[in-house]
Amino acid sequence: MKKYLPWIFTGIFALEAFMALLPRHEKTFQTREFAVLPTLLNGRIQPLGSVARNTLLQIRSAQSVPLEGNGGSEWGTWEQLRKDNRLPLTERHWWQFAKHPKRLKATDWLMEAMMRPDLADDRYIFLVHLPELLNELKLEGKGIENEGLRYFSFNELRPALDVVDTQVQRVLKSEAENRSTVEQRTVYQKQLFKLANALRLYSGVRFSLRPERSDDFAQEIDQFLKSAPAGVTAVKRQQAGQEFNQQDLDRIIENVGQYDRMATAALLPLVPPARPEESRDNWTNIGNELKESVHTGEVPPAVKYYAAMVTAYRHDKPDDFNRAVADYRQWLGGKFAPELSKGVRESFFNNFQPFYRAMLIYLFAFLLGCGFWFNWSEPLRRSAFCLIVLAGLIHTFGLVFRMVLEGRPPVTNLYSSAIFIGWGAVILGLVLESIYKDGIGVVTAAAIGFVTQIIAHNLALGGDTMEMLQAVLDTNFWLATHVVAVTTGYASTFVAGFLGLLYILRGVFTRSLSDSTSKALARMMYGIVCFATLFSFVGTVLGGIWADQSWGRFWGWDPKENGALIIVLWNATILHARWGGMIRERGLACMAVFGNIVTSYSWFGVNMLGIGLHSYGFMDQAFKWLIAFVISQVVLIAIGLLPPRYWLSFRDSLAARASAPPAPEPPGKARPASAGA
Repeated sequence: MKKYLPWIFTGIFALEAFMALLPRHEKTFQTREFAVLPTLLNGRIQPLGSVARNTLLQIRSAQSVPLEGNGGSEWGTWEQLRKDNRLPLTERHWWQFAKHPKRLKATDWLMEAMMRPDLADDRYIFLVHLPELLNELKLEGKGIENEGLRYFSFNELRPALDVVDTQVQRVLKSEAENRSTVEQRTVYQKQLFKLANALRLYSGVRFSLRPERSDDFAQEIDQFLKSAPAGVTAVKRQQAGQEFNQQDLDRIIENVGQYDRMATAALLPLVPPARPEESRDNWTNIGNELKESVHTGEVPPAVKYYAAMVTAYRHDKPDDFNRAVADYRQWLGGKFAPELSKGVRESFFNNFQPFYRAMLIYLFAFLLGCGFWFNWSEPLRRSAFCLIVLAGLIHTFGLVFRMVLEGRPPVTNLYSSAIFIGWGAVILGLVLESIYKDGIGVVTAAAIGFVTQIIAHNLALGGDTMEMLQAVLDTNFWLATHVVAVTTGYASTFVAGFLGLLYILRGVFTRSLSDSTSKALARMMYGIVCFATLFSFVGTVLGGIWADQSWGRFWGWDPKENGALIIVLWNATILHARWGGMIRERGLACMAVFGNIVTSYSWFGVNMLGIGLHSYGFMDQAFKWLIAFVISQVVLIAIGLLPPRYWLSFRDSLAARASAPPAPEPPGKARPASAGA
């Protein structure tokens, strides 16, 4: 049975991944079909599913919304739901939600926020946990608690909107007067601006598809187009001082006022350019198109299709909704086939979630690798190796798919750098395991692969991870050479540091670090440091050439440039110390662990300074985690510097050496007369 264990574990995870690739049939509203519809946001074409996911991540730091009532209670009976009007469903749809009753997925939330804001306004999506801000907004006693955090609905925050806006304007005025920066804001001010941004995003979603006071949007548009000429005539006659129909004037003023608010507040430009002379990037929002229809007497087809979706969704007619989505997709398949195709591909990528799946497999493989060290069961090691191969394939698939979607090399921002560093570490770990077959490679690959996916997930909370590049970065050749090379150097240095970490932990706290294992780990660290030095140096030189072409100077002592140089110098220092005999296995491990600190500073730390030409990736919320990581590495180095008598793996050998009889004298050598004294 044990010999089949690797195939069983790998087969289970492979089957789960395969099942995720299969299309799913939705019996009610086809949200997956709606999710592929394209829009132009953040300078790129993306599907509504990506918009939903990124927006909800920014607002709630999650990809779904809990559907519990106040206090986290269960949904309750069907009669209670219908009485409270909490779901736009009929009884024939109840079975679907009874099966998964606790969460609303991102696309479902987006549809609800755009088409049924009366329901979405009661969802607990806004995070406010700072006591000072809670008191300022008078939120005590409201909201629900989930995993130790306090969430509030839009309706609960509605009375405090003016207070939030007033406080934001006050902070901005103070910053302008004192010439202070965003990085100097207090914790209260940072929480305030985060809440204000979440409210802005939510308001933009609410006004993207329909006016605030609208029920049958499709019929209202038809009536507006019919009444618009009379309204225009009434406006002109009023301006000319002639008699006019007051009812026609009031009607057009009311409608145009609603559409003007849509045009101003809408987040999403959902209407593609319908006229042949327009640029393909000239997408507009529905409010602008409805205002323009006062003069043209017609609206683009996209507006009519979306209006039909809104009406069908609000009146609980899934067949009509699905028909409108299908008709709109068919219309897009003409002139806008590339945009629709990109939406389909990106939605598939979002639904499959390759990096999330790889992260879970890495975690399981790490546990198997640690289990192998406890009982040296070869099937566990081979199972871990096979699982990492599977996770690496899924990881590679996700990496390549992102490259195809973006039309870019693999590293374009901090998020993609985390993905790539994890991928590079996994490849190196698999190579080490293929050579040494002692579990060290699989544990290294699994641990770094898992941690980098966690880092990437938290970086994704900032919004769209495929947004347009800074102009200074928008060069595919240098992205494919400098950035990839230097990021490979990061990954290699981290692998060497993790090997040093394993050396210290196994040596101090276990008896498993034998002499052969110690020398094998030292060879691994040495080889990886050589690899890291090469790629870090080449990447740094290529970065200088890029800087010379982009900014007119090869080197400017920018913090990011200094960080890259420090990595090269530190790796070179390790190699020289090893070559010169100044360090042996234990010293090599401690210096490799310090390389983790150097690399983390170059990768993240310099971005937190907020200065220099490379400050585009600022992530102040990661500062505390960076400090915690640095402290942990310093502690590990201190443990590694303990004398060998405190290392469990060395204690027995030292004791045996101390109790061993002295070696016999060489033959023929005279013994001193005083030796027996």
